[in-house]
Amino acid sequence: MAPPATAKYDWILAIITIAFCCSAFGNGANDVANSYASSVAARTLSMPQVGILSVITEFVGAVALGNRVTKTIKNSIISISPFKGKPGVLMLAMSCAEVGSATWLIVATRLGFPVSTTQTIVGALVGVGLAAEAEIKWGWDEGSVSQVAASWAIAPAIAAAFAAVLFGSLKYLVLERRDPLKWAMRLIPAYLAFTASMLALFIIIEVPNAPSLEDFGAGKAAGIILGCFFGMLAIAYGFFMPYFHRRLIKNDARLKWWHIPLGPTLWKDNPWLYLPADPEGDIVVDHYEGAYITDTESDNSQLAANSSDKDLKGVPADTTALETGHKEPGLRLRKRLEPEERFLAPTKHLPVLHPSRLWSITKYILLQGVTRDCVTHGDMRVHKTHALAIRYDNKVEHLWTYAQVASAMIMSIAHGSNDVSNAVGPWSAAYATYRAGVVDTSSRTPVWSLVVAGFLLGAGFWVFGYHIIRSIGNRITQLSPTRGFSMELGAAITVLLASRLGLPVSTTQCLCGACLGVALMNYNLGAVNWRQMLFILSGWILTLPIAGLIAGLFMLIALNTPHF
Repeated sequence: MAPPATAKYDWILAIITIAFCCSAFGNGANDVANSYASSVAARTLSMPQVGILSVITEFVGAVALGNRVTKTIKNSIISISPFKGKPGVLMLAMSCAEVGSATWLIVATRLGFPVSTTQTIVGALVGVGLAAEAEIKWGWDEGSVSQVAASWAIAPAIAAAFAAVLFGSLKYLVLERRDPLKWAMRLIPAYLAFTASMLALFIIIEVPNAPSLEDFGAGKAAGIILGCFFGMLAIAYGFFMPYFHRRLIKNDARLKWWHIPLGPTLWKDNPWLYLPADPEGDIVVDHYEGAYITDTESDNSQLAANSSDKDLKGVPADTTALETGHKEPGLRLRKRLEPEERFLAPTKHLPVLHPSRLWSITKYILLQGVTRDCVTHGDMRVHKTHALAIRYDNKVEHLWTYAQVASAMIMSIAHGSNDVSNAVGPWSAAYATYRAGVVDTSSRTPVWSLVVAGFLLGAGFWVFGYHIIRSIGNRITQLSPTRGFSMELGAAITVLLASRLGLPVSTTQCLCGACLGVALMNYNLGAVNWRQMLFILSGWILTLPIAGLIAGLFMLIALNTPHF
């Protein structure tokens, strides 16, 4: 039971609890989508697959790895001195910050702005601090407002450079060499091993409860990195290479990812397979399938997807139908059913309370977020941008889908472990203060609140994340598994470097910068949708002031409300 000093503020606790749920939901819809956007855009994973994966990875990150002692005042961005001896006012301040953060996250997601949830809560706390006349950390110190604002340029630039270097290595060592599939088969084990070692280091540094690299010891870290590298190299040669050889070289369409554990047995001429796929099915998907289709493409698209031409190199897409910037008579939009057409239209003629229509409405509510087309776009401007990107052999692209998915999952787990505090932090401060009766901003976070937050992070993506998938995916440039792999790993390396240098960076901004770096490796500025990049940048710039304005106005009104 709460002490008398705070028992009368149970209504504030109720408000911040609702806002906390909305904030975690918005955090998932926005930030979680960033982790998986490239995998969906490259057709490596489908939206339903990502929906299930995101629920699992975010929950694991938040509950298993989340910080048990949440840093409730993010980066100590504001001083709590004005709230000493005034627990009710602190609860009010945290409530206003949570409401401001949740409001902007949901609005930004609906508009398609991929924003930083960390910068959102920082902006909200600054607004509350200004309204309460609290001291704010403006100077160039670790986690200060000025460093957060500077990360708008620092993080994307560094990530763009790393992603460009990674994709450049693929471009010149594999993709644009004669017989790229042969070189891809030779080098993919090394890339898988390098990815595993980098992701292991990422987890060591980024998990909140892990010791710093200095405390952990450089020797231990190097041992783990080398162990992961050579361990993954052995797994790649023992299990992945037989699978790749049979599926891509022998063109065995029966094989799917779940046959990788069969390993060495796949070298046999006619290996036994459990749950085999259709032998007449596709060997790989067409990672470059666009929103528009021509008569020629209709006849030859699958041939291109399953091409085994050893001399195939990267070539620009055919842009003859797009030279004028208008849709040509031979170019038509692919027909893809959206949830409204798939679930609601078939029973629209039935009475509202008819069981079939109620079931259709239920399916629409539960599945509309993961059954939308987030890959193709009917915008001719975007299609023209895609047409200027170089396209590579789909079989070669397929080899990098596994590293791409692993990178996305690790990024999502790290997001769940780190950014869960953006939603839980203010609520935890208010909850601890309510229970203690005095100001408490460093208490232990209840595990059940991490469970709730972990579930809401995944649920946010499931219901609302498609807006961000569309925004950061193929709307910037044409993506493929090799490009998506370079983006994910480039962003992860940037976060690692920033952690060592003490720079506050946003994973969202790192991924957007990495996408730009990969796009520029086409050596054609037209292969980048600069209008979309400007749109995304405007969202970053608006985040701090708008979140601060919303939270600050609520705080100002609450502090100065007339009463009897």
